[in-house]
Amino acid sequence: MIRATDIVVTRWGARFMGRRFACSIGRGGVTTDKREGDGATPAGVHGLVGLLYRPDRISRSALPDWALPFGPADLWSDDPRDPDYNLMVRRPHAFGHERLTRPDPLYDVILLTDWNWPRAIPGEGSAIFLHTWRRPRHPTAGCVAFARRDLLWIARNIRHRTRLFVLG
Repeated sequence: MIRATDIVVTRWGARFMGRRFACSIGRGGVTTDKREGDGATPAGVHGLVGLLYRPDRISRSALPDWALPFGPADLWSDDPRDPDYNLMVRRPHAFGHERLTRPDPLYDVILLTDWNWPRAIPGEGSAIFLHTWRRPRHPTAGCVAFARRDLLWIARNIRHRTRLFVLG
């Protein structure tokens, strides 16, 4: 059962706590058969397991106290051959990865989902985040993206049991 404290995402937008938000999903649409690199957003119910932020761009006071900062050495493994696949890792890292400190603002605030986590199955997809969009409704690589002000509002208002529902 979907609760008011859950984030519900469709290809038309999102709703949370009685509000509606524009959002972006993966360029591959929504899928029930997620694979690394397919550009699709995985359908289903996902837990929110963390909140990361970039302290040189986001004030600590803009976020709940359980948010954790990340820095230039922090990466996210997206290489199915990596024993740390779909986990945050640190530089230097010998396997394929994504830098969290991007030159653009996409990852200034990241809500982490439990998609294929914590014991990831290699190749079934990594780094399914809620993050800032590139521009309105511009597709992602599989994440769910929002306007910065909306993402900050969502981050401040999620609850312990808030879930992400991605509907096909």
